[in-house]
Amino acid sequence: MQKTKLVYVWSLRNAAADKAGQYVDYHGEQRYMTSPLEYLVKALNDTALGDHYSLEAIIYDENPESARDRESIKDYGFTPGEGAHWFYPAGLTVQGRKVDDLLENVPSSYRALRLDDSARPAGKSDFERRLGERLHALGADVVVLDGLLVILDELVREGADFHRRIFNVHPGITRLESPYERRGAYATLDALYGARGKKVVDWTTREMVDTPVVNMTGASFHYVDTGIDSGEMVFDVLDTPIAPDDTILELRWNNFNNSLFPALEQGLWVLARQQSH
Repeated sequence: MQKTKLVYVWSLRNAAADKAGQYVDYHGEQRYMTSPLEYLVKALNDTALGDHYSLEAIIYDENPESARDRESIKDYGFTPGEGAHWFYPAGLTVQGRKVDDLLENVPSSYRALRLDDSARPAGKSDFERRLGERLHALGADVVVLDGLLVILDELVREGADFHRRIFNVHPGITRLESPYERRGAYATLDALYGARGKKVVDWTTREMVDTPVVNMTGASFHYVDTGIDSGEMVFDVLDTPIAPDDTILELRWNNFNNSLFPALEQGLWVLARQQSH
């Protein structure tokens, strides 16, 4: 059986904020923060999912020339061994290949420009062009995004080569009809406030209003379109209870292990079954 070629695109700065690959404080004890990438690697190695997919590359978009990006991942660096930590264990392999050897950099350099800079749209277009060229060169059939802080447009719009071939794993329920819906970059923090009966109405000022308590959250595996976590659902899991006194990392640990990892694995199974029919 010919395997589906999978390319993983992630944000190192998101993983660094999660302290991926480290032990974190968890209600008075220490727990290891497994990243979604490390979980996927283990699933490809240890389950039948590896019969359907081959991991071809792991692309990150940080810019080594950006002082802001260097600061955000200073504890890790851009390559294994550069910093005090790394995002997964040393020597980790996937399907017989070293994970380190699959790392590639396609920098989203345009992020260094001000939001009102007239050159920013062209810079973003250039990033998508370079990313698309690399995906083509790798022969990517399926692309999984993990924490990529870029809203794609040209790669995913209708008629594009990668339309309905790029998927996102998101730490929140993205269906608008769900009372647990949490889209966007602040999904986990939004859920944490919700468990405390609060809703942030302005993320710049952190202005809040009172709201009914929502003490559950989940995760989604969905198609990527040109919106923010607005693509069609493939598979979602709502299985993460929230304690009002959780820290952000405690909630991230819970949500990864209870909801996000199952959503990622089961979402890929849904795609595999679709392709077999």
